[in-house]
Formats: sequence, structure tokens, C-alpha cells
Amino acid sequence: MNSVGDNVVDKVDSILKKSGGLTITELVNKTKLNRSSVRTALAKLDGAERVKIKKIGMAKVYSLKEGAKKMRRKNNKNAK
Repeated sequence: MNSVGDNVVDKVDSILKKSGGLTITELVNKTKLNRSSVRTALAKLDGAERVKIKKIGMAKVYSLKEGAKKMRRKNNKNAK
């Protein structure tokens, strides 16, 4: 079963695939999600080594890494 967070990660991932690279503010505007949710999704993608971050002045531009493997989701069979 997918958690709500997985849907947000999938949405951010999908938009980054189409755009090439965006700031958090641009992602918030495109996804219509709140900044905290977008930041959490980016942190998950960064932890899975799926995004690269380029700092331009005060802004960070997030883009998907070339050839990055799809994130694996944990199986919740053992959850009680």
C-alpha cells in the first residue's frame, strides 16, 4: 500500500522529469502542494540519490540525475 508521502514524491518526480530543473518555489507553484511537502519529497529523492542540487546564488535548483534508479518502496506486510 502506498503512503500519502509516496504520492507527493511521485508528483515531484514526474514534474522534475518534464522540466529538467526547478527551484522549490517553482515546484510548489506547479504541484499546488505546500512548501513543506515539496521539501520533504525532495529530501526523500535526495536520500535515494535521485536528484542533483545546483546552488545558484541563494536558490537551489533541483533536477533528476541521469540514469538514477527508481525509488524502492518499503513493503508494509509486517506492519501491525
